[in-house]
Amino acid sequence: MAVVFVLNGPNLNLLGKREPEIYGYTTLAEIEHGLVAAGQAMGLGVDFRQTNHEGVLVDWIQEAREKAAGIIINPAAFTHTSVAILDALSAFSGPIVEVHLSNIHKREPFRHHSYVSRVATGVICGLGGSGYQLALRWMAETLAEPDAGAHWSPR
Repeated sequence: MAVVFVLNGPNLNLLGKREPEIYGYTTLAEIEHGLVAAGQAMGLGVDFRQTNHEGVLVDWIQEAREKAAGIIINPAAFTHTSVAILDALSAFSGPIVEVHLSNIHKREPFRHHSYVSRVATGVICGLGGSGYQLALRWMAETLAEPDAGAHWSPR
């Protein structure tokens, strides 16, 4: 069974409590529960993680090189600041989907730039927790195809 790492960055542990007018009332645990169940139905393993520490996120991305067929990542604030995460993702050969709960392009100007988008296969933003489900569905379809490697461009 292919495994997809779902990696979440800082402050996402506060979903449902922190700025619900922007991020909604759904908790990260609820998103995880729904994603794990959906992954099982699609024949995918889902390894769901969250950290507030940049280095831990880099370590997990490096671990994914050996253990994951794909990465779904919501780097949160690190999206806009982390060359280290960009570099780690650049060394991953599978598909990468960048997910954001809010539409980062409708927010403060500093949030309009994403280091991650440079290496992401695709980006989903502004659809709340549903963005994770859409990313997983796309990942399942892509990984099921024999020539899945043709779906993402070289980095």
